[in-house]
Parts: sequence; C-alpha cells; structure tokens
Amino acid sequence: PTLFECRAAVTRVEIDVFFNFHVLFVFQGKWKNKERVLVFSSRGINFRTRHLMQDLKTMMPHSKADTKMDRKDKLFVVNEVCEIKNCNKCIFFEAKKNMDLYMWVSNVPHGPSAKFLVQNVHTLAELKMTGNCLKGSRPLLSFDPKFDKEPHYALLKELFTQTFSTPQYHPKSQPFVDHVLTFTIADKRIWFRNYQIIEEDASLVEIGPRFVLNLIKIFQGSFGGPTLYENPHFQSPNMCRRLMRMEKAARQKERQMVKEIRLEKRKEVKEVLTEDVTDDVFVTPAEEKPKEVEHEAPRPSKSKKKKKLKLTELKKRTLLKRKGLR
Repeated sequence: PTLFECRAAVTRVEIDVFFNFHVLFVFQGKWKNKERVLVFSSRGINFRTRHLMQDLKTMMPHSKADTKMDRKDKLFVVNEVCEIKNCNKCIFFEAKKNMDLYMWVSNVPHGPSAKFLVQNVHTLAELKMTGNCLKGSRPLLSFDPKFDKEPHYALLKELFTQTFSTPQYHPKSQPFVDHVLTFTIADKRIWFRNYQIIEEDASLVEIGPRFVLNLIKIFQGSFGGPTLYENPHFQSPNMCRRLMRMEKAARQKERQMVKEIRLEKRKEVKEVLTEDVTDDVFVTPAEEKPKEVEHEAPRPSKSKKKKKLKLTELKKRTLLKRKGLR
C-alpha cells in the first residue's frame, strides 16, 4: 500500500527517500478520547502562579491556554470560554488580595467542580530537581488508598483522572510512559508530586512542580450550583491571619502589663523596717579598760635586758672574727 492509503490500523511503513537512506514512520491507533483541558487564570496572579500554570501546560499536551479573565466577570463566564475553546475540562486559577491562590477543577459544562486553596507552591525553575522526562509523554496517575474510602475523595479521584491523564494517541503526545503524578492525602490535604521513572531500577526521582491542595467545596454544577461537600476542617486565610494578629496583640498586651506592674513597684514608697533582733548576733564586745589611770611608765622587764646583752655580745664577736683578732 502507498503512504496515503495507510490508515491508523497500519503499524509501520518503510519508505525509500532520496540520498539512499530510510525513514521509519510509526502510525498510531485512532484518537478516540477527545479530552481537552483549558488552563488559565484571573488577573492579579503573581509570578509563581504564572510559572506553575506554564509547568502544568507543558506536563499536559492536551491542554489549551487563554487570556486572563477580568476580576469583574463572574465564574459562569468560564463555561462560555471553554465552549468557545472546545474544551470539556478546566483548571482555573483565581487570585485574591495578591496573597491567596484558589484553584478550580471543573467538568464543563454540567459539573461537578471542586474549589481548592493552593499552598506551598514550588515550580520547576525554583526546585531544580535532578529528575527529567520527555515532553509530551503520558503519565501514570498514582492515588493514595484513602481516595477509595470516602465518597468525596472518590469523586475527586475521577475528576483528577479525567483532567490530568493524557489521552491515548493524542497528536501532541509521545507514546512513552516515563513519569508518575502522585496524589497523596496527608494532614487533610492533597499533596501533588511529579516523579521520573528511571529505567535501570524503576526508582523515582522528583521532577516538579509540587503544591498542596486544601479542599474547600465540591459543587454539583460547573463553577457553581448546589454544594455536594464542604470541608469542615477548612479555615480561610483571612481567619488564619486574623488569629495570628490576635495572638501577636495578646503577647504585646502581656508585655505592656508586665512593664506597668514593674513601674508601679518602683514608684511605691519603701517602708522603714523596725530593728531586727538578729543584728547584734555577730557583734563582739570591746575589751574592758582599766578604771585607774597610770601616770608613770611601766618598768622594763629583765628578760628584755638579757636579750639586748646577748645581741651586743654577738656583734662584738662577729667584728673580731672579721678583723682576725680571734
């Protein structure tokens, strides 16, 4: 058969080309799963979120991009954007107060959709990990066993599987599986990691990016509708910042109170204590002086005179020895 008669069922055709060398064409199967994911954001995101979006686009060859959405527009407009772009899945990053980042993962247009708070974002350029994988290759999705125990986690598992898995025989994908996307549940959050599979011993080396998803709500519709699940353990970033400010203010107030108490103690008048009984314990009594006063000097004792005579005799002997008379 000629090249134009070959269809998706044909596996390999070898064609002779000029300059006497061969080119090997690999014809894949038919592309049936038409999943397309729209990855874009609202205005006001920082550089780290922009790099994270770019990393997700390079990881998913079946993704599409769009311009940033205005803050004034409501979230239902995203469904229209997805319809225009011919996408049936959407990852939308929403920035608030230039500090908080929220991520929507939605099945357009009928739902369901989930809203997450994104924390601990580390991009590929920031991590500089040793792992590497082929661009456009298909990933393996690894889920924690806890995803099968609770119904809301099972719903998220199906949503992540349809969103992050590259469709088979996608035109932009490569027919290789050389990295793993892991979704782990720890501390009531979902931890996302990307690992390379090394061929020699099938060990894993992290590539990046990495981030943590804190579930807020799961909605029945796309970007809205009735609430299917609400996380009771979720605490908004505004509440966290408020509690931190209150804790800091309480510490400052305690320091001020201690300072005021110290100043009050200094201002208090010191009370004069009465004489202590134990003050005279170590006082030694003075020697008793004689009552009668002596008007004459005391006579020298005889022992002193004998000592003086002995000294004079010794001096004379030494002098005689020096002169050689003795």
